Amino acid sequence: MEKRTSLFENGLIWFGAAVSIAEILTGTYLAPLGFGKGMLAVLTGHLIGCTMLFLAGYIGGNVRKSAMETVKMSFGQKGSLLFSMLNVLQLAGWTAIMIYDGALAADSILSTGKWVWCLVIGGLILVWILIGIQNLGRVNTVAMAALFLLTIILSFVIFREGSGAGISDEGMTFGAGVELSVAMPLSWLPLISDYTREAREPAKATFVSALVYGLVSCWMYGIGLGAAIFTGESDIAQIMVKAGLGIAGLLIIVFSTVTTTFLDAYSAGISSESICSRISGKWVAVGAAVIGTAGAVFLPLTDITDFLYLIGSVFAPMIAIQIADFFILKRDVSAENVYVRNLVIWAIGFVCYRMLMRVDMITGNTLPDMVITILLCIAADKIGGSKEKSS
Repeated sequence: MEKRTSLFENGLIWFGAAVSIAEILTGTYLAPLGFGKGMLAVLTGHLIGCTMLFLAGYIGGNVRKSAMETVKMSFGQKGSLLFSMLNVLQLAGWTAIMIYDGALAADSILSTGKWVWCLVIGGLILVWILIGIQNLGRVNTVAMAALFLLTIILSFVIFREGSGAGISDEGMTFGAGVELSVAMPLSWLPLISDYTREAREPAKATFVSALVYGLVSCWMYGIGLGAAIFTGESDIAQIMVKAGLGIAGLLIIVFSTVTTTFLDAYSAGISSESICSRISGKWVAVGAAVIGTAGAVFLPLTDITDFLYLIGSVFAPMIAIQIADFFILKRDVSAENVYVRNLVIWAIGFVCYRMLMRVDMITGNTLPDMVITILLCIAADKIGGSKEKSS
């Protein structure tokens, strides 16, 4: 009988996803807003992003399909291949970026060479993959307990430093801050169903996953934001060094990188199975980890803001169409080869997102783009007539 994950195990998975150096670093970008306004942007962005994360995870958990398998319900068997390939690429990219950031930070604490830390982190990710998502319970419990305690210590070190008065808000608008906060939960949209489909209670597991991820991700953003404002330091590794965390700081960096990046590599394997059923997802995940490690060693992967916006422009309209089809139109076109209407709507949504990036809106541009895309789906259905309905 297939083993199902518990609510606790799902919560641990998404706690590990949220505790990451990349999230802390993204939080530092919001420092020009000041702490109060910056945290309001973080909370607003995560409310938007995690609501979408819940809806995406609920779809996959409800029908017991992986994220890219659920895409077939809106775009058809062949129409979904575009998103599966883009998802594999973005996940391999995330794997490289996360290992790169983790290795740089680790090397700042214990200088042995960035490439050595890339290999250490990449090796541990391989161990996580080979253990498998369904057998990680005890390993994750120990790792998450340690990370939880160490992150509390880090938070105390940062926020005891004093006031952030005098921070200028030049160079960052509130809307841009919201969009940077939406970007992280949005980056998990194309893979949350890979985990909720395995849950014993998919609806509850999806809620727990989105809630835990949202709360912990806000915490990580807050650490980065507080670090930049209260300590005047955006390099989290240097903050740990100055705080005397030493080995404890090193453990935070290494294991937070592993527990987050493992999900990217693992889901790259699952997405590849949607491209070709004969592919072994586990070994593609291993390949993604190896390629990501090599990329981290040889490529300069510094500013990820453009990468985050690219992910948003691709996957925000995609999930908007899925939300419209599943929750509003009750439509399933997975029996079709290519559902052209939704591909056209997605292309319009993609262009709208890129255009909205030039407009400063208090909500950011992801939410307006998704609303526009959903309304286009409903209008197209009314004009063109409904296709096959799911039973």
